[in-house]
Amino acid sequence: MSVQWFPGHMHLTRQAIAERVKEIDVVIEMLDARLPGSSANPLMQQLTSGRPTLKVLNKQDMADPARTALWLAHYNAQPDTRAIALDASVTAPARALIDACFELAPKRGGMLKPMRVLICGIPNVGKSTLINTLKGKRAAKTGDEAGVTRTEARIVLADDFYLYDTPGMLWPRIFVPESGHNLAASGAVGKNAYDEEEVAYELMAKLKTDYPALMEARYQLGLSPEAWAQTHDDELVEAIGRKRGALASGGRVNMQKAAELVIADFRALHIGRITLETPEQFARWLKAGKQADAERAARKKKLREEGHISPERKPKSDKRSAARKPH
Repeated sequence: MSVQWFPGHMHLTRQAIAERVKEIDVVIEMLDARLPGSSANPLMQQLTSGRPTLKVLNKQDMADPARTALWLAHYNAQPDTRAIALDASVTAPARALIDACFELAPKRGGMLKPMRVLICGIPNVGKSTLINTLKGKRAAKTGDEAGVTRTEARIVLADDFYLYDTPGMLWPRIFVPESGHNLAASGAVGKNAYDEEEVAYELMAKLKTDYPALMEARYQLGLSPEAWAQTHDDELVEAIGRKRGALASGGRVNMQKAAELVIADFRALHIGRITLETPEQFARWLKAGKQADAERAARKKKLREEGHISPERKPKSDKRSAARKPH
């Protein structure tokens, strides 16, 4: 099962960003430090192509410091790109992004050439919290669910620094399965877009291999690191559910509740500081995902040419609606 979530308001966000970026000096893309590659929107890269970019690895206090360093080096090696890591609720590091923007666009500044910055990112990545920290008050709504911000807003951080906030946006089709699972585990997609048990098993596959000591410290299953790595994912989730009392009638483990427990513990930092991917891992996932996507497109094209599926049609314009529009 793939993870897909692209509500209607995200189409409007895409259109708004495409228009706004024409007059933007720097783009700030907020990333989740626990999954920097998976939380980087490929659609955003297309929309903001040619603009200097500041990658902000947010929620660094929840991520593995060693892996955060790898991701910072990865992004800072790219042209016209800077990367910093921060916890959006901490004032001093958050203010550092203003200086970083002026470094990326040194010719901007002053009342005649104010800095114009677009801040974007996936849902629930912490943009609103960061903006509120910068302003020192509640300038934007915040929440722990995907899709809180729904409209674009201009926020004046200084006389010569304008920040344009946009709603969180994913991309229409997530073709890297690992990214879909990581995004679901982090809370970036709506609950109706994924199966909790499947996501918990995929999450467990990463945690038992990369962080067995943290898992044992949290759940006290009496397993060695080797035993954690060798035990099946569903068996570990079941053992955790039994340990934590997620039981159904007859003493059976309620696997749905057990899965929800594991996901909730990861999100709440109860297991520890974890990063679900390294730059090298994500590069492999992305390469495999692109190859599978190309093969899928080739199969679909062949079926269309052979007449097994109908050719794609462009949507017809609604002439009646157009006629009703005021001139």
